[in-house]
Formats: sequence, C-alpha cells, structure tokens
Amino acid sequence: MMLNMKTSPEARTTSSSSSSPSRSIVTAEKAFSFISKGWSEVRSSAGADLQLIKNRANSFKNRADRELENFLNSASRSPFAVPTITASATTTPAEIDFVKKLRPKLTEIRRAYSSPDFKWSQWSPKPKIRIDLSAIKNAIVSEVEDEEEDERQRFRRWRTVRFKETAARDEWQFGELWEPIRALKARLREFEHKSSSSSSLPSDIFEGIKNSEFVEKLKSSLRSIGKESNGAKMQEVPPFDVPELLAYLVRQSSPFLDQLGIKRDISDKIVENLCSKRKNQLLLRSLPAGESSIIEADNVTDELGIRIASVLQSTGHCYEGGFWSDSTKQEFADGKRHVAIVTTASLPWMTGTAVNPLFRAAYLAKSAKQNVTLLVPWLCRSDQELVYPNSLTFNSPEEQELYMRNWLEERVGFKADFNISFYPGKFSKARRSIIPAGDTSQFISSKEADIAILEEPEHLNWYHHGKRWTDKFNHVVGIVHTNYLEYIKREKNGALQAFLVKHINNWVTRAYCHKVLRLSAATQDLPKSVICNVHGVNPKFLRIGEKVAEERERGQQAFSKGAYFLGKMVWAKGYKELIDLLAKYKNDLDGFKLDVFGNGEDAYEVKSMAQRLNLNVSFMKGRDHADDSLHGYKVFINPSISDVLCTATAEALAMGKFVICADHPSNEFFSAFPNCLTYKTPEDFVAKVKEAMANEPQPLTPEQMYRLSWEAATQRFMEYSDLDKVLTSNAHSGRIDGKALKKSISLPNLMDMVDGGLAFGHYCLTGNEFLRLCSGAIPGTRDYDKEHCRDLHLLPPQVENPIYGW
Repeated sequence: MMLNMKTSPEARTTSSSSSSPSRSIVTAEKAFSFISKGWSEVRSSAGADLQLIKNRANSFKNRADRELENFLNSASRSPFAVPTITASATTTPAEIDFVKKLRPKLTEIRRAYSSPDFKWSQWSPKPKIRIDLSAIKNAIVSEVEDEEEDERQRFRRWRTVRFKETAARDEWQFGELWEPIRALKARLREFEHKSSSSSSLPSDIFEGIKNSEFVEKLKSSLRSIGKESNGAKMQEVPPFDVPELLAYLVRQSSPFLDQLGIKRDISDKIVENLCSKRKNQLLLRSLPAGESSIIEADNVTDELGIRIASVLQSTGHCYEGGFWSDSTKQEFADGKRHVAIVTTASLPWMTGTAVNPLFRAAYLAKSAKQNVTLLVPWLCRSDQELVYPNSLTFNSPEEQELYMRNWLEERVGFKADFNISFYPGKFSKARRSIIPAGDTSQFISSKEADIAILEEPEHLNWYHHGKRWTDKFNHVVGIVHTNYLEYIKREKNGALQAFLVKHINNWVTRAYCHKVLRLSAATQDLPKSVICNVHGVNPKFLRIGEKVAEERERGQQAFSKGAYFLGKMVWAKGYKELIDLLAKYKNDLDGFKLDVFGNGEDAYEVKSMAQRLNLNVSFMKGRDHADDSLHGYKVFINPSISDVLCTATAEALAMGKFVICADHPSNEFFSAFPNCLTYKTPEDFVAKVKEAMANEPQPLTPEQMYRLSWEAATQRFMEYSDLDKVLTSNAHSGRIDGKALKKSISLPNLMDMVDGGLAFGHYCLTGNEFLRLCSGAIPGTRDYDKEHCRDLHLLPPQVENPIYGW
C-alpha cells in the first residue's frame, strides 16, 4: 500500500510550531551541561592544586623534622666525633653544656611544630630564650629550592610583596591626603588575605585577584593625577605680552619692510626698543624660582626667539615644518661633518671662481675636522675648446681631476685630501660663463648633504630647476664673486637688464641660501649678506715675496723692470679706464711705459685703440702671475672698478710690489697695506704713478703676510659664515631648566615661509622651456644631454626623472 507523503500547509505549520519548543529545550540542556562540565573541571583543578599544596607542606614538615633530628643527635655526640670539625677546631666544655641546656627547648619546638594545629601566629618562643634560627632556616631553604615551587604560591607571594611596596610609595607620595582610600585598601587587603588562605571555593581566590586588580588600577590613576599636579607646579611659563608680540611681528616682517625701504637696522632698533623695558627679565620669568639663566643669546632678538619658543613649548606646540619646507634633513651623529663646495668654473680656466674654490677646499680639508667635496662643471669637448687656454682638452673627468690636483699640490705644498666631483655644464658665449645643465644638487648624495658652499649663488641658481638647496642641506652659504650689475650696465639696454637681474639675484639668494658672504661692498646688496674677504693668496706668491725681501736685505736689486698690468682682455676688466687715463695724461707721463699681459675676446679692439692713440703700451700674451718673467716688475697698475676683489692685486701685494688702484669699495681690503697706492681723481693717478716709480716698496711684515694667506681667509670664512657654530652644534638653541630648546623646531618662521614660497615660484618658472629661453637660458639646459651622459656615465634624464602621465 502506498502512503501519501503530502501534507497540507496547516499541518506543516502545526508541526513546525510544536518542534520549536523542543529544540530550545535541547539547546538549554546542552548549554547547562557545558557549564556544569566546565565548573566541574574548575573545581577538580582547584582541588588538585590544594591537595598539591598540602603535600608540599607535609614534605616540608617531614624534611624539617629530619633536620632537627640530625641537629639534636649531633648535639648529643662528643664534639671530637663530628667529622666536619677540623683538627685546629676546639670545643670547650661550656659550649657542650650550652647544647645540653638547649636540647629540651628544641624538643618543645619540634613537638609544637609537628602538631596538626600548628600556626606560626599562635606560637612564639619565650622572651627568655633568644635564639637565632636563621642558620637552620637557610639550610632548610637551600634544600627546598631545588624542588619545583607551586605557581599559585609564588604568584600570591609576589602579589603580597608588590602590594606592600605600592602601599609604601603611596604613603610617601600622598601622605594624609587619601586617608579614606588607604582605609579601603586595608579592608580589601584583609579580604584578599582571607580569600587566599581559605580553600573552600576557587571563586574566592578569583574574587581576591579581581579586587587586587581594581586596587592597582585605582592607585595608578591616583599617582598619575598627582604627577600631573606636581608637573604643573614645577614650571609655569608666563604668557606673552603685547610688546613681545609686536617685537616678534616686526622681526618676522623684516623682508617686507626691506622691500618698502625700511632697512634691517631700523627694524632691529624697533625690536630692541620694544624689548628694552623687559630686557633684564625677558627670560628670567620663564625659569623656576631660585635658578639662574643659562641661555646663551648674542642679542635681544635671539633672547626674544628663545622666549617665544619657551612659551610655545610649554603649551605642547611643536612646529615640524611648513608647506614649503622639508624638515627631514640629514643629521650626523658622529663628529665629522660633510662640506660640499659648488662652483661655476674649473681649471685650466684661470678665473677666480675656478682657482679660489679649489684653494678653499684644500684648506678646509686640511683641518681634517670635516669631509670636503668640490663640485665643478664638466664641459663637453666642443665647449672645452672655447674655454680652456692653449687648446687644452680632456677626454674624461678623471684626466681633468688629475690635472687639478697636480696644479694645486705644486702651489700649496701639501697633499689635499678631498673629493672632486663633476656636474654637467654648458658654455654660454653671450654671457661668457658656464651655465649648469640639470639639477646640480643631485650630484651630492643625500648621505653627504650636510653643508653647502655655493660659489656665485646667483649664477648657480638663475636657471636652477631642482631640489631646493636649503631643503636638502642643513646649512647653505653663498659667496658672491662677481658684480654682475656692473657688467650688464655696459651692454645694450643695460639699465633695464640690470634692474631685472638685480631683483632676480635677490630672489634666488633669499630662496636658496641661509647666509651670503660678499667679498666687498662693490657687489650687490643681497638679503642675508655680510661683507668679508674670505679669499687668500696662493702660497707661491708669498714665497716669492719672502725671496724678494731676502734679496733686498742682501743689498741686491729685486726689481729691474717698471710697471705692468695683467688681466683678461675684455673691456669690463678695466682696459677702458686704463686707456682713457694714459691717453688723457700722455704728456704728464712722458717716458712712462706699460706692459700689458692678457688674452680675451676684446683683444683686437683694445690693441687697435692703443695703437690709434699712440700709447706707450706693449701687449703680450697672458700668462700665470707667478711666472718668472713677471718677478722683476716693481709696479702693478689696476684701474678696474668692475672687480669685486681683484685676485691679481692681492698677488702683487704678496710679491712685495707697489699696487696702484682706484679708491673703490673693491679695493678697501688692500688699502690697509702700505704698498697699496689708491687714487681718487685722474690727476691723483698721475701722482701715484710717479711716486711708485721713484721709490721702493716696503717689505711685508709677518702680520701682513698672514692677512693675505689662505689660513687667515679660512678662519674669516668659518667665523662670518657661522660654519664654526654649525660644525659644533646641530642647531642654534638655548637652554631652559637644563633642557635644550631649539628655536627652529619650536616655532614657525615667517621669513622661512616667504623664502619657501619664492623657491616654489622659481621652480615653477624655470620648469617652462619657453620662459627659460626668453630669460636668456641656453636651449636644452633644463636637463643634461646625451654627451654628458656618455662622459659622466649618467642615466638619461628620462630614466633618472621619469614623467608619468596619460
């Protein structure tokens, strides 16, 4: 018979509703069974632990009984029968009597200790018997230490000790302030002790641990509150007042005030006047009472900066850099720093920006306090033929480096330990200078990017399209070599070009340098600049001067020739002024002959004009100033007013010659030497020439020779560039309450934000090839070319700096 398995919807609903309670009952039974099983396991585990504790206690008692038995037996024996006593040991009868008297007491101790109701709190020895049982205790403990100790007992013992230590610290810290809390902790401690000694239920032990954790959390929160209150009382920094805020605003606004015609000196005076009323107590208010100020500040502005930083630091504020700046700079933990010198020319081009940076690198590396790298431009073969004299060319950077090192060692007399690297460059015929190609900063690795010295910073950064120098390096110093405005004014539309170049120079030096050194006041007044001659004289010229002085002391004639002039034969190097003076006063200088040494682009025009005016001037090819053929000349004439600091003038003074030059800011450093004859008018020029030709120059003193040396120049450079401070400390900081306070990290600097904005704008403009060409850049100099890649073993710019796009 077939059964019909189909049911109606009502029947299915009834069956499902009837099965639902049964399922819930089964689930509840399973849950209860699981809980019961877990609780049984907990109770069995707790019972096993308690039984193990009892077994350990019985074992301990049995071992103690055996030790006491051995002790009593040894006391009853003859002292001479104990094997542990050496021959030299003796036992007196008084000692034996003492042990016999002690034996009844020990028996009493054993009986009480063996009792099942024994408790240490209910039994103590009588006051009449004072026995030190520490030796027995130590012996027993040393035996028991080898056995495994129960984990629960060790945890309870540690917890009890920890609880007592915490209570002692709280007693010292809070005193009577938390008396109710201390009473609560005492009650909880009693409860914990009772629960730990009782073995009725494991839940009591669990509850005791729970209470202990609660107490610990409570105590830790109370201690944190106490520490915060104490810290607030220890140091209280008063807030700013109105004069301080105004002084800081004026100091940070100095770049804008400078553009409005308000000089930096006036801004500094305003700041000083605002702070004068608080000058004696400006920083003392920020210090704890009873302590003296140990903040090192040179002037009021430094003190104001540290004062601002201390207030910001007390509020918890920390300035990590702005939108334009990069705060991730390399810091050097070791004592040796890295100095990178970047210049715009290299030997064998005998120009100031090629020779002077080479000497600077040698004498900075001579101290061995820092690693030095000289970065010079590498020219392709076609540009080398245009720039380097006597058709001298190099096939590789290694050949040119060897030439530079040999030339240097012949003149300084020691082997200079520094690195020489090359960056791509191209020669501009219109500007008669070398323009960097690509990002020059990338040729100094990030590991060595510490201190940068930019020789001619405006020249290096006219078309610089790369990483900002002040972001990559910790300290950037620019050294201005050339008075570009004076050269540009001589060209067509020179006034307009000079106006534009002046503001561009201000732009790039402010954006890319921390400090700028001007060799003389003849240069453009740039932001962040100071005037100091940081150039020295080739030691070879000083040795020539010493030789001349020795010949004169022996009565020999040191100078057998008259006057000469040496310099690159271009009109801007003083040839126009020289020809005008000689032509105007040709009759007054009758019989005066001048020899001129030099090569250059304007050589033909200069010679033609001199011949047309019938001047008594002889032109010869250019040569090294230390050449033997020039030693016999007595007078060096230099009428140039376009130079910043004429190297040839310094070399002539070092050789003990007369120097006739214009009374000009570029010659201010030389005017202090007695052999330097300066003139203010053309008539004065004629008088100085006659005076020099009729007399003999004075020998240089040791002090004067030292002022001309590279040792003195390096010392002046370290001082005026703040390099000595940078090499000894990572940042200019003060100290408050024994803690270092860095101003550069504690507060933002409005001037740095402006400089960062200028650098960003310059980066955007120099990235456009059309704008570069309009401003006079060489085509294709935003990146280096294939020839540079081949010579310097570089990756193509597309690989080095890939451009990702759609």
